Amino acid sequence: MEPLSFYDENIPCLAACPVHTNAGMYVAAIADGDDETAYLTARLPNPFASVCGRVCAAPCEDACRRGAIDEPIAIRALKRYVTEQFGPEAENGKTWEKVAAAPAEERPQSVGIVGGGPAGMAAAHDLRRLGYRVTVYEATDKCGGMMWLGIPEYRLDRTLLAQEIQAIVELGIDVEYNTRLGQDVTLDELRDRHDAIFLAIGASLGRGLDLEGGDNDGVLKAIEFLINMNRGFATDVGERVIVIGGGDVAMDAARTALRATEYAELAEAADGVPHDRESAASLALSTARAASRSGARQVTVISLEDDDEMPASPFEIEEAHAEGIEFVPRRGPARVLGEGGKVVGLETIGVTSVFDEEGRFAPQFDPEDRQTFDADTIILAIGQAIDLDALGPDGPAISPRRTIDIDQVTGATSVEGIWAGGDAAKGPRTLIEAIADGRRTASDIHRFFGGAAEEPEEGTMVQLQQFHRLDDIYDRIGRVDVPTLETGRRIGLAEVETGFTPDQARCEANRCLRCFANILLDTSRCVLCALCADVCPYDLISLVPSEEIDPAVPASTALMLDEEKCIRCALCIERCPTDALSMGVWTGVGVPV
Repeated sequence: MEPLSFYDENIPCLAACPVHTNAGMYVAAIADGDDETAYLTARLPNPFASVCGRVCAAPCEDACRRGAIDEPIAIRALKRYVTEQFGPEAENGKTWEKVAAAPAEERPQSVGIVGGGPAGMAAAHDLRRLGYRVTVYEATDKCGGMMWLGIPEYRLDRTLLAQEIQAIVELGIDVEYNTRLGQDVTLDELRDRHDAIFLAIGASLGRGLDLEGGDNDGVLKAIEFLINMNRGFATDVGERVIVIGGGDVAMDAARTALRATEYAELAEAADGVPHDRESAASLALSTARAASRSGARQVTVISLEDDDEMPASPFEIEEAHAEGIEFVPRRGPARVLGEGGKVVGLETIGVTSVFDEEGRFAPQFDPEDRQTFDADTIILAIGQAIDLDALGPDGPAISPRRTIDIDQVTGATSVEGIWAGGDAAKGPRTLIEAIADGRRTASDIHRFFGGAAEEPEEGTMVQLQQFHRLDDIYDRIGRVDVPTLETGRRIGLAEVETGFTPDQARCEANRCLRCFANILLDTSRCVLCALCADVCPYDLISLVPSEEIDPAVPASTALMLDEEKCIRCALCIERCPTDALSMGVWTGVGVPV
């Protein structure tokens, strides 16, 4: 995608989003009661808006300026609020067509996409909308990739996921299920069928550890454990489970282990065959209510990192704590203890430091600090790998990181006409980053076939005559907690997050500082009276010698504004005697017409 303009970069939530969702605008629309515009703004750049409203890593919240005051806006939960009303899961389910309709004209080229995960389906969505004939080759019996296979059901409802995928498929995309690259079809065969190929095969293989005793029964790889549970192949984890790792996959594995009973009963109902979870939902609910506690009785997460160093999102860590999962930081695995070929425990070694002086991952250990933990199952959540053998001998070049080597901007591989993206090319990343990869690749494939490159939108500055002024006590209005099931009721596979009510959504959205509004200065009118600086309640405006900003511009004065803390109260505009100041909204990237 082209670089954003200054005014779009000045909206930190928008700039932080890999697909450039204009979160500030849709949060403001919710605050103003215009939920449909909010939904269309969220859906415009993201074909998986409904899914992201539940499970996105939410980099927009990390960047939110409100977080510098107290806590960031609950942007992800607000997205969920509007998708529940207007997304494919809603009663009419067709509002998305206003910003993502089927193509008006057909193009002659055909594109084959290997992998129906977020990167593959995002690329399929964009290419089909551009008029290309698109076929997705999916190795399993459902599209969704790690959204289905890796994200647990208590975080992402499977009916909703199916509905959002179906909306994309209904644009006119062909899908060949149970077609695995390297087994059911080769890359050469696909090249004969299509004019272009996009490899989005994901990273569905777990990484192991070369540990003494690691071959004992009961040592599992986290991603494969999650895939088996989500496909209906239940795993007996026993009473005591240890998860090694500190990332989001480790949290998912730990919380899934607590619910192993529910997965087992659901699998038993389906006779051990991969099943349609939607048809078994009522059974899952009834068995969940009957169980006093699900799965393992004791789940322990052992990580090299301390609590504040763990790469998992804080929300996932908080939820794991709330569900009774124990954490043992600053310890690493030394050897697996076994009896009769079965895991009985784990010996760990103390960690003295995780990162070196330059912040690089370089753990150091204390060989004298040993501690043993009992276990029936040990789950390794230490990374994922890619099935590169599936590419065949004539496939694209492989990077030193054992991923498909690509041009980082376009996604093109060493073989003309073949692109790659998502986890297969960049290693395990977040859902929203995979979606962005798919969209970028679709844009470059379009360019390859002579399509016009997507030009940056011509923004327009619209001056505001009325201002959304926060109450004087705005900084004492705390973030609205995202509603969740009570801990005692989390014994099944129902979603833990339950979503905002309309009143909660409006209250939370009204906390937004609306920093997409810009204070504008007409230098031809400014007389440097400094009244704006005097009236600013937070002393954010100052007049400084221009040499402090740019030595090449001497003997002048610069008017400075601290954008980070400005609340757009507009008192400076009202105080300005020459009307040199005004406020405007930049209607640039990410706002539906």
